[in-house]
Amino acid sequence: MAARTSPFPLNAWYAAAYDVELGRALLPRTICNRKMVFYRLLDGTPAALEDACWHRLLPLSLGRLEGDEVVCGYHGLVFNAEGRCTHMPSQETLNPSACVRSYPVVQRHRFVWVWPGDAELADPALIPDLHWNDDPAWTGDGKRIHVQCDYRLVIDNLMDLTHETFVHGGSIGDRAVAEAPFVATHGDRFATVTRWMEGITPPPFWAGQIRHARGYTGPVDRWQIIRFEAPCTVAIDVGVAVAGTGAKPSGHHGGDRSQGVNGQVLNTITPETDGSCHYFWAFARNYCLNEQAITHALREGVAGIFREDEAILEAQQRAIDEHPDHQFCNLNIDAGSMWARQLIDRMVAAEAPQGGQRTIPLRPAA
Repeated sequence: MAARTSPFPLNAWYAAAYDVELGRALLPRTICNRKMVFYRLLDGTPAALEDACWHRLLPLSLGRLEGDEVVCGYHGLVFNAEGRCTHMPSQETLNPSACVRSYPVVQRHRFVWVWPGDAELADPALIPDLHWNDDPAWTGDGKRIHVQCDYRLVIDNLMDLTHETFVHGGSIGDRAVAEAPFVATHGDRFATVTRWMEGITPPPFWAGQIRHARGYTGPVDRWQIIRFEAPCTVAIDVGVAVAGTGAKPSGHHGGDRSQGVNGQVLNTITPETDGSCHYFWAFARNYCLNEQAITHALREGVAGIFREDEAILEAQQRAIDEHPDHQFCNLNIDAGSMWARQLIDRMVAAEAPQGGQRTIPLRPAA
């Protein structure tokens, strides 16, 4: 029988922490079934090591930092940021095999990214584009959620926003989301779902935003442009504008959003284990940039919305675990998530041993 293959590629960049989570302390975190320990060097550069001492496998995260090196909390072996042991107790000669794995790590767009796979393939150019998170033309904030579900269920949730009507009806959801037509497209690395809702009454969240920023109350044109970047990043261009003012692109003319409010919902989901994940999100906006009260209110409001998603996703995972042989059926609204899963599957397949058979649980029926 072929060995079971995990449902995520290893040769990819994954968010391991928010920039503010990582400092001069040892931060343990499991990424793609690999236990890692993260910390910053004295110059602020992030580093990541395997969280297990070479000597007796005690987690290095139970030790301490001395300068740029990690001291094991059991017998005092010292490891540098490259994973090489630089000191052993009671001996001058170092065993040349005494090392732990170090992982490529880069800080970008307010996230600390790690590459769990082949270090020689870790090209920083492949880090997902979430530039809105630290672009001076935008402002916002976000959080990390620990969710007890397969990371792909979060992607399914983000690629089909019709659930807003039913899960988030008191904030961002309305009937228009479920009924509006959409267009789904895909490439080798990206999948996009575009939905416009014209001349509608805005849901409570967006009614409040455009009233505060533009002093407007009335019908709006609303958009949701969901962009998935394999294997697990979703940036959603969202907003509303005064109805009929040309926010929707037409022909060769780009849309005019000047009479509206525009946000970017930034999401990157990192597998922890096969059945749990770290969900990093942020909401960035390009209006009322200097109003910190809005930033705080939006962060807490969106956190409340995502807590509703968390409850749904964990309940779904429990049901899946109880029905391991169930095959999902797809609706038209699943087009985006189906393309996203196909792109993920291709990445996983590319890493599978030649001639080996892989098992990808939770894959929807064709």
